[in-house]
Amino acid sequence: MWQQYLPILLFIGIAALFGLVLLTLGFILGPYRPSKEKNDPYECGFPAFADARMQFDVRYYLVAILFIIFDLEIAFLFPWAVVAKKVGLAALWAVLVFLGILTIGFIYEWKKGALDWE
Repeated sequence: MWQQYLPILLFIGIAALFGLVLLTLGFILGPYRPSKEKNDPYECGFPAFADARMQFDVRYYLVAILFIIFDLEIAFLFPWAVVAKKVGLAALWAVLVFLGILTIGFIYEWKKGALDWE
């Protein structure tokens, strides 16, 4: 049985070896000229003026959750829409339950004020 997986394992081994060889060559042959500017934290082209571990506003996380809700909805609805006629009524109910859960998440976001852009 393991003979069927031999080509895949061989391919993974060759890819890992090739990656390690390229990284080693880059490390050995590449120039290394550190300076204060290169080792400083970098963000948006200017030096950092505050601590990087500051707290974010909760609205940032609410917008992230909102994006995940819509991203999941689209990612799961496209394959279902392609095979909607073949899968039958049970799949329709499953999708409606899925959309109901996402709608609950959306209402939660709405009530928390994630859609209020101030």
